Formats: sequence, structure tokens, C-alpha cells
Amino acid sequence: MQIIQSLTDLPAALRGGAVAIGNFDGVHLGHRALVAQAQRQAQRQADGAPVLAMSFEPHPRRFFMPDAPPFRLDGLAQKARLLAQAGADALLALPFDAAFAALGPEAFVSNVLRRDLGAAHVVVGYDFTFGKGRAGDTAALHRLCADPQTGGGIGVSVVTAQGDAAGAFSSSRIRALLQAGEPAAANILLGRPWEIEGSVLHGDKRGRTIGFPTANVDMGDFLVPKLGVYAVRTILPDGQVIPGVANLGLRPTFGKDKVALEVNLFDFAGDLYGQILRVAFIGFIRPEQKFAGLDALKAQIAADAAEARRILAG
Repeated sequence: MQIIQSLTDLPAALRGGAVAIGNFDGVHLGHRALVAQAQRQAQRQADGAPVLAMSFEPHPRRFFMPDAPPFRLDGLAQKARLLAQAGADALLALPFDAAFAALGPEAFVSNVLRRDLGAAHVVVGYDFTFGKGRAGDTAALHRLCADPQTGGGIGVSVVTAQGDAAGAFSSSRIRALLQAGEPAAANILLGRPWEIEGSVLHGDKRGRTIGFPTANVDMGDFLVPKLGVYAVRTILPDGQVIPGVANLGLRPTFGKDKVALEVNLFDFAGDLYGQILRVAFIGFIRPEQKFAGLDALKAQIAADAAEARRILAG
């Protein structure tokens, strides 16, 4: 999957296609519906038109609220991998800066969609807004894309809300479920397990001294879900999937004050420092708690590991 971060770098082979537009944070089932519609529209074009997913880096929310707590559901590499699985040929991750934020709806359509992408068709969600101050909506997109002076006849598809009895699939709904300690429910909306992808850092190595060695995974700018213990599956760089148990928290027993993700990989021995791991959250076991001493902690970790094995075997 190509990741293109500048309009000037767009290969000629990726012009003239169908473009699905969105933040695509999490690439949930609603996002997949956008890409599927873009695929259908591309197939209607001559010569197998490409399917592009257009997103933005940083996430616009981070640009407008730079001091907000971490909230992302996936990183750029993850997003590209997931969108490729959904059917996109390339990810166009446009830099979201002051200049881009100042683009009006007309300029976005005429300069970006028509001039730079040569788009034949664009696909957006029912609640799509665009342009400075979110001045444009789906009605404006239809009008501007059809206008000979701006869009020149670009086709537009608006995908209706995708959801279940509880509401529309959305990144905000998924974040709320994860922060409530409900990864299994969040994973249903995602259509896959939610993952944190990060490098293995050097920690205090206390886990190995009590018989439970852990990999300390960098959280980066990922959303911090409910603190506690989780049943997880860890995907190694070679694709090997290792079941395990993870503690996400402040480690109050040891007086720590920074959130850390520590993963114990079952029946695994190897040096993982510096490697990029993907930690998939499968089930929530219990909230984080403080223990009176190491013996109580070790007993609880053993119980947690047994519960994780039970969840992962189900």
C-alpha cells in the first residue's frame, strides 16, 4: 500500500480514480463501507481506475486541539494496512496545517479534487463537512463537483449511516467503549480487534524478577483505554501471533505515575527490545489495583494469566 503525503508526489497511475474521503481513525465498519463504494465506482470507470483513501495528518482534531489527551485509534502505518485490506490502492495522507485548514469548499474541490487528483468520483459519509470552518456539507459537495467551473462533473456518492441498534458506527463511539473497558464491544464495531502498535522500550525489568517478564510497549499518541488488565494477542514483526496478558496502568504497587503498557507473552522467550509490536486487545479482565506486597501481586498475575488464557481460547 502506497502512502502519499504530498499532492505533488501523486503518481500518474493514481489520478482519475475514485476517492473515499474521511479521517479513517480506526478504519471501522462504516469506513469500510466508504471504501467499498469507492471500489464500485472505480470499477465503472474505464481502464480499472484506482481507489484512493484520502485522510489527513495530523488528525484535524490534533491540529485544532494540540493539548488534547491522546485519542488516536490507529497510527499512519496501521491505517494504511487496514485501508489496503478494505480495498484501497493507496492512502493519500494530506498534511493538515494552517494553509489546508484555510481552504474554502470551492478551493478544495477545484484545486485538490479536480486539479491535483483528477478525481472521477468522490465518496463521503452522510455527515461529511469540509472547507474552512466546516462551511461545506454533502449538498455543497454535490453542487461544487457538478459545477463546470469547480468540479467539472466529478461524481459524488454519499454513504448513509452504517450502524446497529445502538447507533451509527463511529470512532467516538469506539473510543467511549474502550475507555469503559469494553474492548469486545469496540471490536465488533471495528470488525477486528483494536490494536496498539509501538516499539518495545527498556523498562525497569521488574517483571522478570517475579517470574513474569513483560514487553514495555510505547503508547505514542494512542488513546488510553480503561486502565487495567487485558487478555491480548501480540503480533510480532514476522507475523507470529502470541497470546498473552497485559497490564495497562500506573503500576500503583510500585508507586509509578506514568501510564505504561506491559505485555506478558505466553510461552515466549526472545529479545524484543526496539522491535515494533502490535498488541490486540481482546478482553478486559479487571481494573488496576494496588497490592500489599509482591506475593499478592504474583498470585494475582498468575490468576490474570489463567483468565486471559481462558478468554483467548474461547
